[in-house]
Amino acid sequence: MPARLVVLVSGTGSTLQALLDATADPSYGVVVAAVGADRAGCEGLRRAERAGVPTFVCRVADHDDRAAWDRALADHCAGFGPDLVVSAGFMKLAGPVFLDRFGGRFVNSHPALLPAFPGMHGPRDALAYGVKVTGCTLFIVDAGIDTGPVAAQRAVEVHDEDDEQSLHERIKLAERGMLVDVVGRMLREGYRVTGRKVTIP
Repeated sequence: MPARLVVLVSGTGSTLQALLDATADPSYGVVVAAVGADRAGCEGLRRAERAGVPTFVCRVADHDDRAAWDRALADHCAGFGPDLVVSAGFMKLAGPVFLDRFGGRFVNSHPALLPAFPGMHGPRDALAYGVKVTGCTLFIVDAGIDTGPVAAQRAVEVHDEDDEQSLHERIKLAERGMLVDVVGRMLREGYRVTGRKVTIP
């Protein structure tokens, strides 16, 4: 049986689309079992619906507090039996219940070479610092912000004429390719997390 992904989105879903395109090939060995969002009506959900993938919405505002939302998000995801949960532009931080339920099985990508330039503005911060090379990172999510063990990285050269948008667009291309490649390998071949080290055979 193919491995199962639940993908969490908040926006346009361009990274989700890369995964949907990859999973359309049976040799990829993975299916997107469901797509969840923290807001209704986003393009990511529409992409999933067009692909015939089940969707769910779990809004913070629909719950008594953030802890209740965290439990509900974990329950929604668990209901689809995922082998891995992927944050694909999901703009909410998972809490302790979710991380306990999916510890070691929740991955996110970031548009910088962590631990450099964590947070919301990786490309902007890289440009401001004047680095010549930046890139993207796939990591196992932990309780920190962009602090989890690194599963993969891809380098992207910074051009002299770059602004934040042009640099970010090239990073996003690398990011989508990295995510599709490495998530597929993690699920087909297995992986091991030992401290801060992620090993994919």
